[in-house]
Amino acid sequence: MANYTTLLVETDAPDRLHIRLNRTESRNSINQQMVDELHAVCASLEHVPRVLILSGSNGVFASGADIAELRDRRRDDALAGINSALFVRIAGLPLPVIAAIDGWALGGGAELAYAADFRIASTTAKIGNPEAGLGIVAAAGATWRLVELVGEPLAKEILLAGRVLNAEEALAVRLVTEVHSADGLTAAAHALADRVTAQDPTALQYTKQLIHAPREAHPVADNEAQAVLFESEQKFARMTAFLERKKR
Repeated sequence: MANYTTLLVETDAPDRLHIRLNRTESRNSINQQMVDELHAVCASLEHVPRVLILSGSNGVFASGADIAELRDRRRDDALAGINSALFVRIAGLPLPVIAAIDGWALGGGAELAYAADFRIASTTAKIGNPEAGLGIVAAAGATWRLVELVGEPLAKEILLAGRVLNAEEALAVRLVTEVHSADGLTAAAHALADRVTAQDPTALQYTKQLIHAPREAHPVADNEAQAVLFESEQKFARMTAFLERKKR
């Protein structure tokens, strides 16, 4: 694994990679260097698929995009989709992504969490998108991912009226699926990763693809994926093991 300046490699195991955002001097704001380093993480996981855990440090997930950089960006930077392209890539990783949200997840930090397959939170989590107050839009996924995740009425409260959700509120609308103490958040993320990695990785990859496939792709895409899996060694081994356990 490469050496990073904005990220910490917390766990580098055969079945998972745990990366901490680590720009504590700016509350883990997402700058170009972090974007580049997260692209390098994605390249590694596209080559050798593993579960990815993303978390923050010092009680903050990510406070948003780096405002000093953002202020200087112009039209061509917006059209380049600097953050949105990264978050699309993270969402498209072969195996599931877990965002462990401790403290603030605002703006681009929230959009990074929205791109994950699972979001779990600490009791101190605060999630929101204040972009309109800064004269911009939440252009890295919130205007569509957040609508899909929590529905249009609540998404409008967050995007248009500046509402920030605490952990309890985020759990109530299932934006996050678990809430833990800050001290227990990392262990909870790994426990969730344990449940995910107990599944067949090829079946996980196909399932994730099918979840994100457009409606018109079904059921043909499902049948084609199942046709591949029906011939796999893992299918026979896992089903045989299941039947043998059932006999006992």
